[in-house]
Amino acid sequence: MIRILLVFFFFVNFIAEGQQADYVDFKKAKAAIAFGDLSKKEVGGTITYEFEILQNTDSVYVDAVAFSEIKYVLDETIAGSLYNGKHLIIKHPFKANTNHKVTIAWKTSPKKAMYFIDWGFEEGNKQIWTQGQGKYTSNWLPSFDDMSEKVEFDLSIEFDKNYQVIANGKLTNQQINESTITWHYDMQKPMSSYLVALAIGKYKKKVEKSKSGVPLEMYYYPEDSLKLEPTYRYTKPMFNFLEEEIGVKYPWQNYKQVPVKDFLYAGMENTSTTIFADSYVIDSIAFVDKNYVNVNAHELAHQWFGNLVTETSGTHHWLQEGFATYYALLAEKEVFGEDYYYWQLYEYAQELLEQDTLGQNTSLLDPKSSSTTFYKKGAWVLHMLREQVGDKAFKTAIKNYLINYQFKNVETDDFIREVEKASGKNLAGFVDDWLNDKSFNYSKCYDILKNSSQIISKLDVLESELLFSSHSPNFSLNRFIDKATYSEIKKLIFSKELITLVEDYDIYIKAFSTKDLKVRQAIAINLTEIPSELREDYETLLNDKSYITIEKALFNLWLNFPQERSKYLNKTKGIEGFNDKNIRILWLALALVTEAFEPENKKQYFDELNNYTNPNYNFEIRQNAFLYLQQINACNSVCIENLKQATTHHSWQFSKFAKVMLEQINTYKK
Repeated sequence: MIRILLVFFFFVNFIAEGQQADYVDFKKAKAAIAFGDLSKKEVGGTITYEFEILQNTDSVYVDAVAFSEIKYVLDETIAGSLYNGKHLIIKHPFKANTNHKVTIAWKTSPKKAMYFIDWGFEEGNKQIWTQGQGKYTSNWLPSFDDMSEKVEFDLSIEFDKNYQVIANGKLTNQQINESTITWHYDMQKPMSSYLVALAIGKYKKKVEKSKSGVPLEMYYYPEDSLKLEPTYRYTKPMFNFLEEEIGVKYPWQNYKQVPVKDFLYAGMENTSTTIFADSYVIDSIAFVDKNYVNVNAHELAHQWFGNLVTETSGTHHWLQEGFATYYALLAEKEVFGEDYYYWQLYEYAQELLEQDTLGQNTSLLDPKSSSTTFYKKGAWVLHMLREQVGDKAFKTAIKNYLINYQFKNVETDDFIREVEKASGKNLAGFVDDWLNDKSFNYSKCYDILKNSSQIISKLDVLESELLFSSHSPNFSLNRFIDKATYSEIKKLIFSKELITLVEDYDIYIKAFSTKDLKVRQAIAINLTEIPSELREDYETLLNDKSYITIEKALFNLWLNFPQERSKYLNKTKGIEGFNDKNIRILWLALALVTEAFEPENKKQYFDELNNYTNPNYNFEIRQNAFLYLQQINACNSVCIENLKQATTHHSWQFSKFAKVMLEQINTYKK
């Protein structure tokens, strides 16, 4: 027995080194997925893998983390259940150049990667969705943590017939059962396991076709039909642009986008099926301040950069995130224009400069680099590389890179070789300066921006004049707002730093008279002490088509002019704001602490605010409600119980917030 255990543990240590790909190639998978007790988060089923043995070996394995039940049948005859809590181990004297099938039956209640939303409550937006980024799919589906193991996954999912089921690939059939439907999805090309996805909920969808004929499926909640267009605005033009710009046809059968409640990130680029946070489901007013366009373009770009070609390891993570950031920016340039594009690059550069100043910059090839480095420095590297080798060579290299490495895993050298071939240039110096060097060459990037963009060139001149003139006794900001033709530059004039230099109100009068929502918003955010001479102009901000502007203006006006509080509350009474109800929740808090305002409705308003802490609501709404209840010292026993429940939420940011607030309340009580 001791010898058997030693062999077993040796095997466990060996497979942890990730060497299995040298011995076996898993090619196809057919999974039949079903759900048990949803309140207990039970999922199970069977999955059959077809695989080829590349070298003689006495075992292969499939990753499966903390499954309650799991067993296999190899080649329809040999049964086994050797399982160590992380791997299902299939013992057999496998011979090179032979093909096999293994059918795995399993049951589990996953701790991560598959999330069961609102099934423990009578109300709420009941959903199930997955998030396998990295190596987490093996928490609910017997699969492969190794990104280099690419498999063609076909999923069949049985679920309550009152719900929609969305998964990777093309829906080929819906089998109608007595109380359920079995949804059959087919994939035609292989992918890494972390990109396997499903989403279950109550949805409707709109389908359009790209210029090349790819179906674009846009899902939405039935009650959000009026938000469909602003949420998915520019989807089709951006899809068409990226296919043309990249030079390689979209590699999958269709493209689906699905909003879900309480998602962990902004979005996730599962193969052919992007899942994104429903906080990006917005109306036309919200579009001004918070829209889905960049996330939409970013996750779409990943369908090529990340899904078609996949990094070998975190060392080369920029090949996914830097590329997706860069191509998303190119897509946004197509719809918003060049000024937008260069301004975004400018803001990326400012962020990277700040990171450099703090000594936090790292090499782009450091697997422990920050998101800012992988995403924004990665995008800048591609912009600079294109400047160096030229547009034609760059686009040729991108196309060859994707074609030569499609459905494979890549390293940075693979990409650089393609650029060197296409351009005829030796890029060793470029790699040292931009990929290996920890610092960010801000001055060179800024010079490129000044030469490329009139907006950045004008900003440079204005900043120089401002720096010189601000020390002059005759300094006035007035003439600068006339020179700043771009709204983003005008916003800078109303930054907190410059507002202290304002000695007269003419500049505000000019700004209030503009129709530029972003400039007016900058005043709402930064001018928090409102002179009485500007009150009437400031009050016009409450009419702006911007939920951020209204929120900031309401609070600042309420604070500065106590005698007018009821007027401001009546003006904004029916406004909800973003999906997190930013304006409504602020309004309720202000209504409760404004003594003379509707005393007969105080209980109703408190109950509404308190109710927003309930788990039925998304965590953004709950967090806003918790914050305001704490600020007005009104977090009662119901609020505290909901806060305790929030400490176990699957979003670590929200659970951390709840724990900190609960500790603060307990400390205050002591």
